[in-house]
Amino acid sequence: MTAMWWAGRCGAALLAWALVVGFTCPPAMATPEGQSTQVYGQPPVWGGCETFVGDTSAIPTAQCGTVSVPVDYANPEGAQAQLAVMRIPATGDRIGVLMVNPGGPGASAVDTVAGMGAGLAGTEIARRFDLVGFDPRGVGHSTPEIRCRTDAEFDAYRTEPNVDYSPSGVAHIEDLYRKFAQDCVDRVGKDLLANVGTAAAAKDMDVVRAALGENQINYLGFSYGTEIGSAYAEAYPDRIRAMVLDGAVDPSLDPIDENLRQMAGFQTAFEDYAADCAQLVGCPLGNDPAQFVDRYHQLIDPLASQPATTSDPRGLSYQDAITGTVNALYSRQYWKFLTSGLLGLQRKSDPGDLLLLADDYLNRGPMGHYQNSQDAFYAIRCVNSQFPTDPAVWAAADQRARQAAPFLSYGSFTGYAPRDICANWGVPASATPHAAVSPGKGKVVVVSTTHDPATPYQAGVDLARQMDASLITFDGTQHTVVFNGDACVDTAVVAFLIDQVQPPAGLRC
Repeated sequence: MTAMWWAGRCGAALLAWALVVGFTCPPAMATPEGQSTQVYGQPPVWGGCETFVGDTSAIPTAQCGTVSVPVDYANPEGAQAQLAVMRIPATGDRIGVLMVNPGGPGASAVDTVAGMGAGLAGTEIARRFDLVGFDPRGVGHSTPEIRCRTDAEFDAYRTEPNVDYSPSGVAHIEDLYRKFAQDCVDRVGKDLLANVGTAAAAKDMDVVRAALGENQINYLGFSYGTEIGSAYAEAYPDRIRAMVLDGAVDPSLDPIDENLRQMAGFQTAFEDYAADCAQLVGCPLGNDPAQFVDRYHQLIDPLASQPATTSDPRGLSYQDAITGTVNALYSRQYWKFLTSGLLGLQRKSDPGDLLLLADDYLNRGPMGHYQNSQDAFYAIRCVNSQFPTDPAVWAAADQRARQAAPFLSYGSFTGYAPRDICANWGVPASATPHAAVSPGKGKVVVVSTTHDPATPYQAGVDLARQMDASLITFDGTQHTVVFNGDACVDTAVVAFLIDQVQPPAGLRC
């Protein structure tokens, strides 16, 4: 998941450019020793970016193109995917490329670099680096895309409360999950679904590197983008000049433990939000910390049986209220909209801000069309790790989840719980959890935020240890921080990326 000033949200991301100006062809491609040259094709044909991002007035020098990669690297001459690539050339004394990935999984790096390029215009980063983003296979502007649902089907799914954990209720939820998984197989195809994991994304990144004519890359990864970064570092350590990983995912965790850590992170962020809200007169959660969770449930839980009326004819469902709350917890700047939505429920007026927050998180546009980020999220997540199929394992996980994040828990523990959607996915997993590997001392800096809800602080501590990396600690309640306005963090990151200067030991911002 991501939450950045230039790209909006992630996990399902809330997540322009002009014609080529004076571009000279890159040097010959660098192909790793032993790697088939069939995979490492020609450089992209650069052109304008309007077809990807529309208005390019804020990034007039941006260039866009596509890079072809095999859907299955074991069959390089088989079906090909086209990766959308955007580059904003350095304006001064160029060091090289800075590749950026905003995470998700499922968020568009092309869209991120478009916003990032505008935000960083005139800075040393923009002067010294080409800013580069490529959309991973199936994601964003790359083709073929991972799209499992129609807009109408997605809207309908959001009306399902999915809170009945009786045996019949669990069976109903799992039926919904199985239908989604089968729709993905039917509409996307097993070949692509089986090859959208992080290992393939790391290989794709190296093909893009070669297509750009670079022997090494600099990399800035956010959230799940840190997992792509650590996978690339393991596979291609000599191809890295400098790597910054912000909002770390610990690749050694199994999916249940990772989810439980994340839920605990959101509980902490909820408590931070509630404490802040309590300073306001008329906070819908009151001012007693012992009552925050109960007050929240009093407002939200009735939606499971009766959605609230909003100015939007869809109304506010239970699932959307939870999604909207989670979205708001990614960043303090969204807290006021959460308060507005909760006040709407309390006053039985219009809680529409919660619906807008849910639409934002799920990338539903004003005309009702969804980006494919949510479908891509599940497709990538489900092949990145083996998910247990034993129902008892998921019942035990539900009991732990209720303890980790009581604000997200409906009703009482029943002894039953639905298996994760990935437990019955249409293709097998292509990876297993394992610790990250260092590409060499001094090459990686990890940034971790103390009250990050989506990628909890400890994951950053653990990833830095695994990769023999420097750690920057940021005290705050938000998801990711680099180039988000904190001078302490940004000064250290810029010094590392440009001059390869390590942050001071134990740096805390």
